[in-house]
Amino acid sequence: MMELWSLVLLALLFFVTSIVGVVTGSNSLITVPVMFQFGIDEKVAVATNMFGLTFMAIGGTIPFVRQGSIEFKKLTPLVILTIVGSAIGALLVGVITNQSIKLMVTIAMIVMVIFTFLVPNRASNESGLENRNISPLVYVLTFLLAIYGGLYSGGYVTVLTASFVALAAMSFSGAVGATKFINVFSSGIATLIFMWQGLVDYRLGIILGIAMFAGAFVGAHYATRMNEIWLKRIFLATVFILAIKMLFDLL
Repeated sequence: MMELWSLVLLALLFFVTSIVGVVTGSNSLITVPVMFQFGIDEKVAVATNMFGLTFMAIGGTIPFVRQGSIEFKKLTPLVILTIVGSAIGALLVGVITNQSIKLMVTIAMIVMVIFTFLVPNRASNESGLENRNISPLVYVLTFLLAIYGGLYSGGYVTVLTASFVALAAMSFSGAVGATKFINVFSSGIATLIFMWQGLVDYRLGIILGIAMFAGAFVGAHYATRMNEIWLKRIFLATVFILAIKMLFDLL
């Protein structure tokens, strides 16, 4: 059983990363590797983190729903693709080895650091989604990314947000709200499958889920006031350090 100080430290970490994750995404690139460092089984760490992510996604979506910035009808086809893709991804977790999961997480961390550096932000004052500008690639990418999202989720929302901005005629703020809403279904269906597989640590998951819900709610509420540049720098530095640490562990 995990010691009290470990639980408190993890809850605090999940709360802070959830505040930042509403804007930058990819908080699983920090939370899951840290859970590895606390000696939590790889599959249990991924599953329990996904359990918490469901609460985070809900907490991050509520402020956007209140603002009326999410166009539910237009996102319905993407939600359906996400549910199917994420279910496939979650089922894969039960058949791959723990070492493979750790290697996949490490590679994802490095790829996302490179991706974030190379792909500039494309912010806009507009919001929402325009059907006439949607590329068919959006549907393909949504499905493929959902598989990864159900399998691990580290960097999933970040890439999905960038895809919506680039290919779906969404503003940055509109894409953030849309991906938070979609992630409710991605993490939700994956969590149900992990629960069925018996991989979720409920005691830890509930504590972390509450911390993530609170952090995401706070982060989404104050997203427009946050200094995204410095948040991203701190986030990338943390991910890079953890990636190097995990590489040494693997080698």
